[in-house]
Amino acid sequence: MNKNDLVAHVADKTDLSKAKAAEVLDTIFAAIEGALKKKQEVRLVGFGTFSTSKRKAGKGRNPRTGEEIKIPASTSVRFKAGKGLKDAVN
Repeated sequence: MNKNDLVAHVADKTDLSKAKAAEVLDTIFAAIEGALKKKQEVRLVGFGTFSTSKRKAGKGRNPRTGEEIKIPASTSVRFKAGKGLKDAVN
């Protein structure tokens, strides 16, 4: 399922237009993104939790040349599925 499929599904289930459903989804995604940028956790009970995690800088190797390269520190997004989602999938 991609974003357009999700928009169509939400529009069908809620009697909203596709444009309004897309606006609602974009607002939800923006709220999650904004919270993660502020290093806040987004917990959706029964669905899961979005959080950020820091990765330390490190060293790696270029597979073609074998040359050692520096890998900068970064922040990644983590998602941990909630019990309701796990139960629904299993």
